[in-house]
Amino acid sequence: MSITLALIAISASIHLNQTPSPQTPLPHNLSFAASLALRRHGFAATATLLQISPELLLSSPETTLFAIRDSAFSNISAHPDSMKQLLKYHACPFRLPMGELSKNPNGTCFSTLVPRKSIAITRIDPKQGRPSSTDINNVLITHPDLFLGGPISIHGVLGPFSTLPINETDRDWEITQPSVCNSSGIKISSAGEFKNTVEWNRIVSFMSSNGFVSFAIRLRSVLDGILVDYPDLNTVTIFAPLDFLFVTPSWPLLDRMVRFHMVPQRLTFVELAPLPEKSILSTLVPGGNLVITRNAYPERRAVAVNGVEIVAPDSFTSEHFVVHGIAGAFTMEELPSM
Repeated sequence: MSITLALIAISASIHLNQTPSPQTPLPHNLSFAASLALRRHGFAATATLLQISPELLLSSPETTLFAIRDSAFSNISAHPDSMKQLLKYHACPFRLPMGELSKNPNGTCFSTLVPRKSIAITRIDPKQGRPSSTDINNVLITHPDLFLGGPISIHGVLGPFSTLPINETDRDWEITQPSVCNSSGIKISSAGEFKNTVEWNRIVSFMSSNGFVSFAIRLRSVLDGILVDYPDLNTVTIFAPLDFLFVTPSWPLLDRMVRFHMVPQRLTFVELAPLPEKSILSTLVPGGNLVITRNAYPERRAVAVNGVEIVAPDSFTSEHFVVHGIAGAFTMEELPSM
């Protein structure tokens, strides 16, 4: 099947079966710029697909797309349904520029737009640190950061990430994902080693652009140590000060201050609001607890923690994380002695 016919068949199949989506459409100038960059570097098939059926690969708020080069596309003969699955397997529902991707170790798995199917970093050269030395599913990334714009990152790859269907009538074909990944996109070979770097990066990025810059910088500086000490940290509530001017003479003290603003469980404002006065919240500092102090602002019936009002509840929420903006930092006197 030619590239053109394959793309037309995929597009027709999508439009026949799609349901209305609330997803904001990609701005025309962004779509045009992405397509232009793809065509310029030999990825015309993916460029055409983005133009005729962007909903196939851009169905999430953020997307990282691994574009298959045209020479590899020309050898693919598959049923349109199989082709759709194959293409969606080359897209991840988050933005992952090469600088962020290269920070992850070999064996790190990432979820894709295909449910329960993940891709993995199978080779990265930490000595040279060159983007061109990175493989996904044993396929070389030939064009790192081919396009970066808005919520989209696009990298060009040498070929497909999975074995291909035998022929156009093969409907029983299934994607072959790396053996290091289970259905949830977690590295099996060393349970607990995988850290959700992508979501942490999203949190830091969100705070940096939404009034929590100072705290975001300090969180970034101590995050690696936190993840080493808490490898199974899967749910977190962060109380982020809007104005974090804390200056410390030592890194250990700063590390403790940041951890004192983090609770190892996900607590939305709806869950915090009913808690009675003097309820205890454990933090990432051993023995360092936070206390609900609702009576600190009786005239407004505000919810406060350690006397500091929550002024921007649920500023960031996801399945595992919540960030609440607070009026100021928790004071040093509230930290237990080392």
